Amino acid sequence: MNPLSPPARASSVSRRNFIAQSAAALAAAGTVAQLGARSLGADAPPASDRKLGYAFVGLGSLCMNQLLPGIVQCKHARPVALVSGHPDKAKQQAEKYGINPKNIYNYQNFDSIKDNREVDVVYVVLPNSMHAEYTIRAARAGKHVQCEKPMAVSVAECQQMIDACKDAGRKLAIGYRLHYEANTLACIKAVKDQEAGKLQLIEAGAGFSIGDPSQWRLKKALSGGGCLMDIGIYALQAARYLSGEEPIEVVAQTFADRDDPRFKEVEQHCNFQLRFPSGVLASCVSSYATGLNRFVAHTTKGSASLDPALSYRGVKFRIQRPGQPEESPNLPDIDQFAAEIDAFAQCILTNTPSQTPGEEGLRDVRIMQAIYQSAESGKTIKL
Repeated sequence: MNPLSPPARASSVSRRNFIAQSAAALAAAGTVAQLGARSLGADAPPASDRKLGYAFVGLGSLCMNQLLPGIVQCKHARPVALVSGHPDKAKQQAEKYGINPKNIYNYQNFDSIKDNREVDVVYVVLPNSMHAEYTIRAARAGKHVQCEKPMAVSVAECQQMIDACKDAGRKLAIGYRLHYEANTLACIKAVKDQEAGKLQLIEAGAGFSIGDPSQWRLKKALSGGGCLMDIGIYALQAARYLSGEEPIEVVAQTFADRDDPRFKEVEQHCNFQLRFPSGVLASCVSSYATGLNRFVAHTTKGSASLDPALSYRGVKFRIQRPGQPEESPNLPDIDQFAAEIDAFAQCILTNTPSQTPGEEGLRDVRIMQAIYQSAESGKTIKL
């Protein structure tokens, strides 16, 4: 068994299902309010009572099962428009969430959203290769943009997205939900404060067993890559936010069983190591063929970990201090999607910076491109 794998391996057909189900036993009721000032920023100025109108572009599983249920819990945001190539699906979701049918768009008339004053923010929930196009079009329509990760499939596209939003005077945020999750924030703080000693090594595993070979995540033209671009970004993020540094070099390997219909175009596994300026090393693995859901920061006197680490509910912070049994504080289990949406809405309403701006997404994409370069060349890549 992989040392980073959860006690019981999840068997699922999609990343969304794996993340949602892998910590079901730990999940508990929670509200956005429980997250409190800790994740939204204790010093942030209060937002107005107005709720910003969100348009969701792409009605896939994540949007219908996580984002739309999440936004109805928000204090500062509400769903007002949908963009989809499937009219029946859009109509059904509009009825479910009380969205006016006149605010249903398709991909051909999307640009006319500029005339809809109800829409303040566009949330892009499309295949990775479409993120740049619809972020840029939304910005040119005068809308703020929230975009799912990975931000795009190239550094150049990420920069174009950032530039388009700046040129339009609109804000851009990337959907890094764990940046607003209380257990994750507690783990980051424990490592930074050296509660168990000085950080030495990081292990981060993120993976699930993918199903349908025909899905877009397994088509390189749509996804930009395999497990690394999808679930592996969580391991990369963990290495960055637990170290509090940016890596200076990377070495990587990938593997794909080309006889498996799922992996004709993209990698099945990706293993990469990062070196940070302080000397901290991170060993990260992502997979489309096994369940991995644990991040560990090894320190001089113990460890701080997240296990489960990336589930939609039930993320759990654990700390091992010297001479003491492992502790697991009872922290809020919130709706992470509601938290990330409300945080961005608050940034817009108070004209303050996002905790997860486009520049954060660009950094991940730049590193992931270096990981692929290393895996292909067999060389260590300087960053």
